[in-house]
Amino acid sequence: MGAAEHLAALLDLALPASCAGCGVVGVGWCADCAAALKVGPVRVRPRTDPGVPCWALAPYAGPARRAVLAAKERGRRDLAAPLGLAMAYGLARLRTPDRVLVVVPAPSRGASARRRGGDPVLRMARAAAGWLPDCRVVPMVRVWWGVRDSVGLTIGERQHNLRGRVSVRRGPLASLPSTVDTEVVVVDDVLTTGATARESVRALRAAGVETSAVLVTCSA
Repeated sequence: MGAAEHLAALLDLALPASCAGCGVVGVGWCADCAAALKVGPVRVRPRTDPGVPCWALAPYAGPARRAVLAAKERGRRDLAAPLGLAMAYGLARLRTPDRVLVVVPAPSRGASARRRGGDPVLRMARAAAGWLPDCRVVPMVRVWWGVRDSVGLTIGERQHNLRGRVSVRRGPLASLPSTVDTEVVVVDDVLTTGATARESVRALRAAGVETSAVLVTCSA
């Protein structure tokens, strides 16, 4: 055993991994919790309609909810791989054959991403794309400065908070393949009111990009 492997083994003994979904010791994401995210995607209808079909891998409860919170709030970067694999299953079921799939992560506030050590939705999207043929991740949607964290906001406050404050980066937009052979799906971790999804779809449409669907890990 090399020095790196020996150190990793010692760390596992001192700080054993636990499943983010159920807490079982010895694995970061167990098979039972992984199975809970492979049932969908299921069609959901948020209170704020983004104008395209919305799909979720699971309800915002149980292992899925705990995994999302662990990735967002507790720095569990290791969850990008299993959550990305679950997202890949969902995308594979939704995509149109023989078309290039473009995955657009929903926008995140810069302060939130920095606090979390990076954007967990972007990490998940990139992990998902790694499992799919003819799939690209294009992080081209952003929120303007001054947008508040949505936690604790009412439906109306969430809508007002984001209305007109989501835009498309021109650089990534220029890298898109031909729209004739491209299918665009917006992905996110949680769908609550649908305000973020609606503004993302609106901003993409205003930039000449039509979205075919929204896919999230959980729907609240």
